Amino acid sequence: MQNRGLNHNWYAVHTRHQHEKTAARILENKGYEIFLPVYAARHKWQDRIKQVSLPLFPCYIFVREGLERWLQILTTPGVCSIVGCGGRPAAIPPSEIESVRRIVERTLRAEPHPFLRSGDMVRVKFGSLVGLEGILIRKNNLTRLVLSVEMLGQSAAVEVDATSVERIPTGSLRNVPNLGTKSISTQTAGLNWVAEA
Repeated sequence: MQNRGLNHNWYAVHTRHQHEKTAARILENKGYEIFLPVYAARHKWQDRIKQVSLPLFPCYIFVREGLERWLQILTTPGVCSIVGCGGRPAAIPPSEIESVRRIVERTLRAEPHPFLRSGDMVRVKFGSLVGLEGILIRKNNLTRLVLSVEMLGQSAAVEVDATSVERIPTGSLRNVPNLGTKSISTQTAGLNWVAEA
């Protein structure tokens, strides 16, 4: 893994279906700093159940790079494009990458979650995820914090104790001093409780 340059940003790279790990491995071998968040899932086949490691954001990997080597990325097997706006690669806020990194590095259960645009923001008050902000939902009697990567239109959910979070008033996302980076920059409003029968 190369040293993190001060002017190198994180970018999302869109890959072919089920080519995330291959593209990430090839790009790492080319000297790129790669972040491929994964989660553990159980898959059932006819004769067995097996635990597998799946991408948290299917068809996406994250690359930390300056603007000088895009052609090498785009010609990598399995890579389709670089996520951008107006024909230019668009940088992902470091706070969003750091938040995703924190949930996958812990031994917490994380899984992909449908992207949400509405619902009040909450902040974790204590525990290993202190300072993280996201949307609080309920699923199968479990409380989850939904973290979003705006540019991809995708989210991930991680289990939290409902008593460990506090509601954030609309429009008051704050910096979290002990993280050293800004908190998640999702744009949402209204508390979103999802109940499943």
